[in-house]
Amino acid sequence: MERTTSAVGRLAAMLRTGIIVGVILAGMAYPLAALAGLGAKAGIEKVRELPHELTVPPSAQTSYVYAADGKTLITMFYEEHRKPVAIADVSEHVRHAIIAAEDVRFYEHNGVDMKGAARAFVANQRAGGVSQGASTLTMQYVRMALRDGAESPVEALAATEQTTGRKLREMRLAMEIEKRLSKEQILEGYLNSAYFGHRAYGIAAAAEVFFSKDATSLTVAEAALLAGLVKAPSAYDPAGRDAEAAIARRDYVIDRMAEAGFVTAREAEKEKKTPIALKLTDPPNDCVSVAEDTNDWGFFCDYFKNWWMQQDAFGADPAARLDRLRRGGFHIVTTLDPAIQAGALKNVLDKERTRSRFAHGSVAIEPGSGHVRAMAVNRVFSLDQKDNGRHSDPRQRRAGVLGNYPNTVNPLLGGGDMPGYQAGSTFKLFTMLAALDEGMPLSTSFYSPSRLKTKYPADWSDPTKCGDRWCVRNASNSMTGRKNMWSGFGQSVNTYFVQLEQKVGAHRAVRMAERLGLRWRTEIDRLQASPERARGWGAFTLGVADTTPLEMANAFATVAADGRYCEPLPVLTVTNPDGTPAKRAVDGAAVDVAAPRCHQAIPADVARAATDAARCTTGSSESGRCGGWSTAPDVRYTVDRQVAGKSGTTDNYQASWFVGYVPQLAVAAFLADPDNPQHRVGTGNGYKSRVTVAETLRDALRDQPIEKFTPPSKELTRGEDWERDGDRDRYRYRDRYR
Repeated sequence: MERTTSAVGRLAAMLRTGIIVGVILAGMAYPLAALAGLGAKAGIEKVRELPHELTVPPSAQTSYVYAADGKTLITMFYEEHRKPVAIADVSEHVRHAIIAAEDVRFYEHNGVDMKGAARAFVANQRAGGVSQGASTLTMQYVRMALRDGAESPVEALAATEQTTGRKLREMRLAMEIEKRLSKEQILEGYLNSAYFGHRAYGIAAAAEVFFSKDATSLTVAEAALLAGLVKAPSAYDPAGRDAEAAIARRDYVIDRMAEAGFVTAREAEKEKKTPIALKLTDPPNDCVSVAEDTNDWGFFCDYFKNWWMQQDAFGADPAARLDRLRRGGFHIVTTLDPAIQAGALKNVLDKERTRSRFAHGSVAIEPGSGHVRAMAVNRVFSLDQKDNGRHSDPRQRRAGVLGNYPNTVNPLLGGGDMPGYQAGSTFKLFTMLAALDEGMPLSTSFYSPSRLKTKYPADWSDPTKCGDRWCVRNASNSMTGRKNMWSGFGQSVNTYFVQLEQKVGAHRAVRMAERLGLRWRTEIDRLQASPERARGWGAFTLGVADTTPLEMANAFATVAADGRYCEPLPVLTVTNPDGTPAKRAVDGAAVDVAAPRCHQAIPADVARAATDAARCTTGSSESGRCGGWSTAPDVRYTVDRQVAGKSGTTDNYQASWFVGYVPQLAVAAFLADPDNPQHRVGTGNGYKSRVTVAETLRDALRDQPIEKFTPPSKELTRGEDWERDGDRDRYRYRDRYR
């Protein structure tokens, strides 16, 4: 009786197996003959389109951002850390381990392994659940490609849902792919798409995250460990709590490698005895992940990120552009010079510690290209502000608000949405350039009293008003006397520059600032700079508008470049995943997005004349007519070469500035309290910006050749082309550049 029952049982099992195999074989043929019968027109379209889609790299790839040397990593941007790699650059142990673990008949089937599917079906029926998988590597690759190429959550869900329709479509597509791609191409695509845990997509990212090495140098044990993760990254995570599960899974893969003949039995036993030796790496992501030893680069990184989000070449709006950065797989070499940055930071921190309420920082820009070489400030780039100091604004402090020091991610140096700081007498440059551009020579002179009643109306609350007019004073009685542009600029004589502004028109000084890149950041500044109000903005020449070190460094860099304005630029190259340069549209043409964006903003001779006067600030000009003394002679001795610049201090010493330049580099430095603009930096701190600029120029140029400024023409120095026209002066400057 037992024998009969046993025989019947075996017969029933055989019949079940035969039926199952028949069903599977029918299922294999079914999608070939009647895919449309699955009731999804979209599925048919996918069959037609997907083979081409699968020949391109995965949609989401990591973007890498480097310093100007092209080697030093600043940070990465990604949603999924993915780094495509050619199959030739992957260890053969990885290829063997993946095949052994996931699809040992990979090189024998045509995308669907009928024998494997039948075996899995039977095993699962006997187990009463899923104990074996039937998906080939090709089918898994199709699934991952559909997932990665999904344009909506619905598509992503459809790519991975556990349904018969999805499985059949997967089989059909797998067979199509096998017709279009070689086995090596499919394996390469698989290895670049598989998820290994810890946000690592693809074998290159996994090797980096788990072992801090390239995929080409993975050992048998390491390859087996990673191959084992594909099935269930969380369950077999070697860095998780249950390392034993990871070891067991690794050893299983090694055994399968031995069964497949990829390693010998002896080698397998040896590899299984190898302890797991992880060397975990947490890849940086975004600017808040800049390495601790180069944390100061975070401010430049944030400027780069803001710049990227303004570029039409990368998307229709800032959100789309940022998404492109995180998914586009770009290789970006920035303009940040590590040596100049290190020197700039040292010079900043020598003057003001990180826990100071006052922000002290500098920006260095290369004239003629707009390349931003350094952005240093006495702050820590961090979102963690729980241990920050007390707020310097009494109202904020009483409300329990902490200050933005030492930790902050505010764009203190420019490139973001902060209004900036008043820049004081550095704005006299714009008035002087406007006058020179109108043909007034450097020798234009006025008697400059210690106090001047101007033609500009005064606000009723202005403490400096004289009746209904705005009055201006000099910083010192020693400035009284007849001044020209050389002495007026070198000694920073307020009453001279207001008279010059009255002569040329305040609106022209405002427009000149705009030509050199300044943008009005507050409602009051936008109102005052409007065509209706600019003519009466007498205080403009004294620097009452808000600006940033980035803008001021670039404005002076324009003068250093003989009037050639270049947009501030944080990139040297931006390369697409296929190795081609990223492009932007300019007048219907495709132009390298990293190419300098320059134009002649002012005539070269105007810029050269301004530089000649700006050299008086440091005590020496080509003409030598600086008036006997200057505000910053120490700068020339520190830099030890021809150098021009301008100091700037606001009313009540609420901010202190200096901008200096040589033909190769312009540096702007400031000292102010970003939390409380009314907080005075004090008269004793005015030297800090000046010395920081001088030392940064000195350090950056130490190994650079000495270049000299080109002298201006006689027309703009002595004024030979002046003519009188009745009671007013008319300036006829024959400018060959206009």
